[in-house]
Amino acid sequence: MPRSLVFSFTSCNIYNSQFIFLISSINHLTIYVKGTYESFRWGILFSHPSDFTPVCTTELARVMNLLPEFKKRNVKVIGLSCDSISSHTEWCKDIKCYGGYNEEYKFPYPIIADNDRALARKLEMMDMDELDPAGIPLTARAVFIVDPNKKFRLSFLYPATTGRNFDEILRVLDSLQLTDKAKVATPVDWKMGDDCMVLPTLPEDQVTKVFPQGVTVVPLPSGKNYLKKTSCPKI
Repeated sequence: MPRSLVFSFTSCNIYNSQFIFLISSINHLTIYVKGTYESFRWGILFSHPSDFTPVCTTELARVMNLLPEFKKRNVKVIGLSCDSISSHTEWCKDIKCYGGYNEEYKFPYPIIADNDRALARKLEMMDMDELDPAGIPLTARAVFIVDPNKKFRLSFLYPATTGRNFDEILRVLDSLQLTDKAKVATPVDWKMGDDCMVLPTLPEDQVTKVFPQGVTVVPLPSGKNYLKKTSCPKI
């Protein structure tokens, strides 16, 4: 996770600029959407090593196909790649084709053109083990998730050679949004609708009140009753 997220928007070039993108302060990342900011309260920034590369093309096409899922969760997405806007423009034709869209289809989300890797360096997205032909480190496959309070909540950092699992990103969003509103935690491999864990910090005398649907205590050799399951709260 970056130690400092301070960067000037004025030095960012953005292809298909629907967003104003601003990194505002330490541990805070803000994505303002022109005209519709209040409708989309979560944001995701995801970076790519380079245009016209096979893994990146599959990822960006996958994001296109998942936009209804992001919209359902009130999330806006913005990409970043270390090439120019003109390169992005041509590359997006390939992305649309791979995703099953015709060339006339308007590319639906913005991509930052970080030619000099200035933003990637500021956000510590560089993969020092993967170099371009000039010997310059490539941008790793980073994912930053920002909540409605403009707080930097979670990051993934994949090497350049490994494509992301966007189903996992949606799963994490579901967990973050659920646990912000309910006094639960989500266990290993949890998916929306699965049983959740009662927070161990919840006082015992409040458990029945908070979870009237009931709680199941899982018996353990230690004899401690800390592992409590409850049905997934409706939010």
